Amino acid sequence: MVKKEEIQLRDPFVFVDNETNKYYLFGSTDPNVWGEGIGFDVYISEDLECWDGPFPVFRPSDTFYSKENFWAPEVHEYNGNYYMFATFLRKDNGKRGTGVLYSNSLMGPFLPHSEGPVTPEDWYCLDGTLHVDGAGEPWIVFCHEWVQIADGELCAQRLSTDLKHTIGEPVILFKASEAPWTTAFKHRRFPNRNNYVTDGPYLFHSQSGELMMLWASFIDHVYAQGIARSTTGQVLGPWVQEDEPLFRNDGGHGMVFSTFEGQRMLTLHTPNKTPLERPIFIRLEELNGKIIVRRDKDGN
Repeated sequence: MVKKEEIQLRDPFVFVDNETNKYYLFGSTDPNVWGEGIGFDVYISEDLECWDGPFPVFRPSDTFYSKENFWAPEVHEYNGNYYMFATFLRKDNGKRGTGVLYSNSLMGPFLPHSEGPVTPEDWYCLDGTLHVDGAGEPWIVFCHEWVQIADGELCAQRLSTDLKHTIGEPVILFKASEAPWTTAFKHRRFPNRNNYVTDGPYLFHSQSGELMMLWASFIDHVYAQGIARSTTGQVLGPWVQEDEPLFRNDGGHGMVFSTFEGQRMLTLHTPNKTPLERPIFIRLEELNGKIIVRRDKDGN
């Protein structure tokens, strides 16, 4: 059993299992996520404080299409089974993309389901998430990386009902620079351009039923988390950005879930520096139609 402060993990994703009253914490669990990949692990808790694990849920075979940059696993229940959406660096062309894995258990093992990443083959993509619309149609929402296009994009693309491949062309939902809270940065690889990051999208509904998107970027080189909302309630938007970030203290790539007691929570990793990153859990509330970090009676 370990405390959450002892877990080195990026890109936390919590699956709330109502059958067992347990929380399953997935994430980028390799000690060095920037290099050769080991796989993904899961931690299990009843209170979000003390966790059993790690338990291995994915280990690649020798023929797997990637061997490095194993990032951001999300586990979704869909049609009675469990599907993991995760980022991998492809062996064949050196570009990142989101692939789909499958298991009939939250404990795995998760095995390849799609034939390689389902995001566009010639794009640098990451952090794909599953969204099922009101008609029951599955979509993948993902990031088109700033490393390829400078101004990172959030995109959506239809998925086949078996989640094995995409349908049609990707649709750009918005660019990172469209949010009033993001700032540009320079990078040594691209010294003559301004870069804006899109990272870690996660879609959810507010208590009033609005379709919201949590996503991450940077403010003056500091990792931050913001929210956009769909004005139509549909995944294709249009999407309107909140003026201020939800979290700006060197943390991001989060998701939203509700505890067994009904408290809406934000989880993200902070600080954004390996090997110091840890998952944290933050209470949320809605005030005048906006989602904000909940303060206690002392204002903390």
